[in-house]
Amino acid sequence: MSTSCNNDCSSCGVDCPSRKSPQSFLESTNEFSNVKNVIAVVSGKGGVGKSLVTSLLAKETRSQGFDVAILDADITGPSIPKAFGLDEERLYGDGTNFYPAKTANGISVVSLNLMLDDTSSPAVWRGPIIAGTVKQFWTNANWGDVDYMYVDMPPGTGDVPLTVFQSLPVKGIVIVTTPQDLVSMIVEKAFNMAKIMNVPVIALVENMSYLVCPDCGKKINVFGESKVADLASKMGVSTYASLPIDFSLTEAVDKGEVELIGTDYLKSLVDQIIDSYPV
Repeated sequence: MSTSCNNDCSSCGVDCPSRKSPQSFLESTNEFSNVKNVIAVVSGKGGVGKSLVTSLLAKETRSQGFDVAILDADITGPSIPKAFGLDEERLYGDGTNFYPAKTANGISVVSLNLMLDDTSSPAVWRGPIIAGTVKQFWTNANWGDVDYMYVDMPPGTGDVPLTVFQSLPVKGIVIVTTPQDLVSMIVEKAFNMAKIMNVPVIALVENMSYLVCPDCGKKINVFGESKVADLASKMGVSTYASLPIDFSLTEAVDKGEVELIGTDYLKSLVDQIIDSYPV
């Protein structure tokens, strides 16, 4: 027999007579924010270049004249500020809300490292606090008008990805992988989580896919043959892209100059995102 929950349906069972279906956990932004499209960048494990892909997607989208933002949801490993040369920037607020930092080219960024006096200080927090922080980034930042927001997710399928999928109006995700078999297997976990949450997979991006020999121009598969096409076919994803091992990318990120990268490896993917989710 079901019991009453006094109309507090956040904790009642599925058979509670007070529960309405379907339940929505979406959080609203504040009155100073108008975010039109939210795209999450995810990976099954760390170290595959998810933040690099997020940065390149944001940079390329901004270069086409759109208002772009990055919500850095990787609370325990925030690397977006460094990639854009924002290490010395700090967020400021008005007592209620706060304002994102701006990159050289006008991309709005919110990240935990922009709130710390010492950027090397770790966030030794439990999952619910981390998830709550990400939610506050969405609700308490005065984002202004944003055409495309990219959310740099932490790796895996834990608290933060679940919070983002439930609390933010995510239009779709980009999954980042590398050629190794183990990574491909873990990517399927991220794909299946998105499927459970009814979030479309826009594309797969295989990072470190190959190295171009500086002498002869031959492509060298340092980590084995590319698997992105087979993996995309298996998952029913029509779009995929490959990023090479390009030391100029690493150097640009280390210098905080990701916006100055002249290559456009992900331009076709950005074009598809813009076509699929017009503003």
